[in-house]
Amino acid sequence: MTDTEQQISQWFATHMELTAQTASTALPQIEPVADAMVNALLQDGKLIACANGSANILTQYFCTTLLNRLEHDRPALPAINLGADATTYSAICRDNRFNDTFSRQVRAIGKPGDLLLVIVEDGHKANLIQAIQAAHDREMQVVVVSAREKSDITSLLHPEDHEIALNNLGIVDAPPLMLLVLNTLCRLIDQKIFGG
Repeated sequence: MTDTEQQISQWFATHMELTAQTASTALPQIEPVADAMVNALLQDGKLIACANGSANILTQYFCTTLLNRLEHDRPALPAINLGADATTYSAICRDNRFNDTFSRQVRAIGKPGDLLLVIVEDGHKANLIQAIQAAHDREMQVVVVSAREKSDITSLLHPEDHEIALNNLGIVDAPPLMLLVLNTLCRLIDQKIFGG
């Protein structure tokens, strides 16, 4: 085995170890989050998602899966990724209001009974914090999926909110494991609403 193959093998082994670790860490939190999402959807609410940087790919994937399908054909479920509209995003930033990029949209389209999903990798969080505050102002429940345990966002959550906090994952390791969590949530949503 070459040095490069050895390195690749180590990366795969690390991923498998982190996957097992994530399963034990996130397991008790996943079903309550799925139940909260299902409850919002069954009460005619929508799921609104936001994230910064590459985590925005995860929010887009989650929303697309709900709007289209995961494994089986079924009716579309209402989900909006606030980071998908580059024109709105850049217009808010242009006016030097980067911290308002998501909160302004939450205040415009969020309503009581909706649920805000916030995905946090690391780095800048001020706009995510303001989105959470806006969601609470609109009487929305909040779910946070975070790559880090007990971030400063945790202190903003209300008792009815939920957090799936992974085990202090790095920027390379977090996205595939967060994707696994999101796929699990999508499967549970489908199962709980449509059966099968």
